[in-house]
Formats: sequence, C-alpha cells, structure tokens
Amino acid sequence: MGIQNWSDDIILVDLPQEPELADELKTVTEIVRDRGDCDVVMDFSSIDIITSSSISGLLKLRKLLTDCGHRLVFCNVAAATAGIFSVTGLNGIFEFVDDKFIALASLQLVD
Repeated sequence: MGIQNWSDDIILVDLPQEPELADELKTVTEIVRDRGDCDVVMDFSSIDIITSSSISGLLKLRKLLTDCGHRLVFCNVAAATAGIFSVTGLNGIFEFVDDKFIALASLQLVD
C-alpha cells in the first residue's frame, strides 16, 4: 500500500493491483473524510485492468472530494485502463495527466 502525505493538502496514492485496489480505495476515502481538506493524486502505474467495483469506489471518492471543492487526479494510466474509462464515458468525469509530477505540480500551482 502506498498512501503518502505529499504535503499538507495533497495525498499521493500508488495504487495496487486488484483485488487489493478496492481496500486501498476504502482507506483513501476514510482519510479524505477525516481530513476533509485535501486533493488526491492516484498513480495507476501498477494497474493493468480495473473492475467495476473499483470504478464505483473512484466515483464515490471523486464525489466526496468535489463536494469539498477538491480534486482527484489520475496519472500513469495504461492504455487498456484508459480505454475502459473512455468506453464507459468516464474519461470526461475524471482528470487525467501523464505522470505524478505533472499532477502534483498542477495541484500546487492552483493552491
């Protein structure tokens, strides 16, 4: 599991593969609920495929963050996984960038 407090207001998550991904998403959601004042960067480097259950968890996390005025940014998303988001129409819902450095920089520049 790779959940890091990158700064006071950014959490960086290196996502594990399924089936551990669902548990990791629950943990991140609990952290966001407790803190309530952070943005989240999800690094998909280790993800080859994503299940509908994990997509549901990502949607719940995104809603929680956007309701609080914060952002959820995905990076290093493999082509197959990006295809799943595209086919489901979720590529317009989630924010995608190439790598974690771009994601972190984009969040720090806004703050």
